[in-house]
Amino acid sequence: MALPESPPHNGPDTGPLAETSGAALAARSRAWAGRIAWPSTSRRDHDGRWDAGLFDELATAPPGPGFAGPLVPRALGGAALTATDACFMLEGLAEGSRDPGLALAVAVHAALVTVPIRAFGTARQRERYLPRMASGEWTGALSLQQTQGTAHTPTVHARPAGPGQDGWILGGAIDLVAGAPVAHHFLIIAAHGDGACTAFVVDRETPGLLVTNDGPAAMPTCPWGRLVLDDCFLPDDAVLGTVHGASAEVAPLLAVLDWVFTSAPWLGIMRALIRDSVKAARDRRLFGRPLSHDQSARFALADLTTQSELAEGLLRQVASRFDHGGRPTPQEAATARLFTASAARTVVQGAARLTGPLPRSGDGLIERAHRDVLFLSESGGGTEVLRPVIAAALLGLG
Repeated sequence: MALPESPPHNGPDTGPLAETSGAALAARSRAWAGRIAWPSTSRRDHDGRWDAGLFDELATAPPGPGFAGPLVPRALGGAALTATDACFMLEGLAEGSRDPGLALAVAVHAALVTVPIRAFGTARQRERYLPRMASGEWTGALSLQQTQGTAHTPTVHARPAGPGQDGWILGGAIDLVAGAPVAHHFLIIAAHGDGACTAFVVDRETPGLLVTNDGPAAMPTCPWGRLVLDDCFLPDDAVLGTVHGASAEVAPLLAVLDWVFTSAPWLGIMRALIRDSVKAARDRRLFGRPLSHDQSARFALADLTTQSELAEGLLRQVASRFDHGGRPTPQEAATARLFTASAARTVVQGAARLTGPLPRSGDGLIERAHRDVLFLSESGGGTEVLRPVIAAALLGLG
């Protein structure tokens, strides 16, 4: 598997982009993102700014449905890509834009919010939300705290509405909502008094819902926010899946979606860093000769490439489970996330050493990646969640 190209993907033909191999899809995504996103990446990152116009351009990228609706069925206006090809697309977006925050925001909208609506939504919900999400007219948002399943204590609670009302009252607050400031709707899992949980699709215009701008220092080009729900009334048709069924339906799906699709952009970031490291090894001089003549630098490049390619192979293997009538097991998805995060840290640190203590130059990718890879390592539950998930599967603990 040669860098920076991705290996070809020979998956089933399922959509208008299916005649394009995975490598070609990644290359086209990389070129498009490099043309329209990369020129503003450094400034957007410095300002902590989300560019709605940029997202509109990404959503309508040629030759059809772009980055907003890769997993939406063709009948509902999407590209109907396989999960594997959607990962190729996200890799190309991250590599071309050199912007982990933008890629995260797109992954949350295009996978973490879209797929549960596609999987568990009623016909009315699918027809209302998915075409507008695929076109980029509406964006969806989700708290990354809610992808951790039972590891996260619920902070939003639901109770039945009063007599004569068919619906639910939601109250509470939730942080780390990716896409909140610009979202049209939110996917929220709320707990009941008996400990069961129900998933809801909550429109931004819902009375009692307050959205504030608040988030981590990492990934500043992703629009972060906090939701406060002050006795929000939701009709029964806002329920996603079955009442009291989220712990067995939406929550496990969200976990594997998070571990796979928010990891995929880092394959592109690693390729970009390795490419920059190769250039630095050729251009940088140490003791009067190019750094590339130094055996330790060559070994370092080999190690970084090995880590990146192993992560690519593992993550794509896990993503392909979605394409054969099922989904990855929690153990498979957690393993892929754990290894990808570790590989990304290794590549970021190695790239920083190879470029050396030089004045800040270029577009600052190493600085961004060094900051954001720590967030990747701790999100999705971090090692405190991922390792127990893997171990529990091995020990047959459920």
